[in-house]
Amino acid sequence: FGWFARWAAEQGAACVVGIDLSENMIERAKRETPDARVDYRIADLEALELPAAAYDFAYSSLAFHYVEDFGRLVRTVHQALVPGARFVFTIEHPIYMAPGSPGWSKADDGRMSWPVDGYSVEGRRVTDWLAKGVVKHHRTMATTLNTLIAVGFAIRGVVEFAPTADQVAGDPRLAPEIERPMILIVSTER
Repeated sequence: FGWFARWAAEQGAACVVGIDLSENMIERAKRETPDARVDYRIADLEALELPAAAYDFAYSSLAFHYVEDFGRLVRTVHQALVPGARFVFTIEHPIYMAPGSPGWSKADDGRMSWPVDGYSVEGRRVTDWLAKGVVKHHRTMATTLNTLIAVGFAIRGVVEFAPTADQVAGDPRLAPEIERPMILIVSTER
């Protein structure tokens, strides 16, 4: 919906390019963004082309786990950034995407745990999330980070989201994320 694009412009970005595959998302973002510095484009990340050395920052929120050829996309982003530019993204945590046994189990110490099977088996995953038959592409954390390094990015930070005790107290539905992080945040530099 253009939230980050608007925020970046509000923070002083001279030019912001927002990309999404969904025409509906792009149209809504355009309606909600009166700022001429923000340009929204429809593009498929699998075939994305960007001009060389044209950007000083790249950001993506929860999109790359839908991309089959992550290596190609990372190379495209790398060549589009100027030296020293940052590339920050979030993805579904690979543990979250790994198949698990259905349901929670209680450990002897009373803690709840979510069994994970097949974490090391990378590839296509089909799930029902907002719609039936959503295709995602599972990669281990090592594959994700090593792909970035192989292209030439330097890893500057990695965060595995886990809610605080106060957040779980406020919303008990967050409790599973203590044992099974849902989001991985990666910060890199070209």
